[in-house]
Amino acid sequence: MKNLFVGNISFKTTEADWTALFQPFGQVRRIHGLTDRETGRARGFAFVEMPNDHEAADAIAGLDGKELGGRNLKVNEARPKDERPAQ
Repeated sequence: MKNLFVGNISFKTTEADWTALFQPFGQVRRIHGLTDRETGRARGFAFVEMPNDHEAADAIAGLDGKELGGRNLKVNEARPKDERPAQ
């Protein structure tokens, strides 16, 4: 199973849009779009879980840099918090 990070998302993108975008590459187990706790507004990124590693790699190759809603998506394999660079 691969967990993908998807960034630079248009705030108008819906879960149905995500499903339609990722399904051509394979099975999607879960889509988790994050929202601001106080405002409820989308935060501009999401996580997509795909059970098949090969299909997830195909989704990364096919969607990274793809334009959606006027923005170029950033799609890569999600890294655990302790592996991310400090900011």
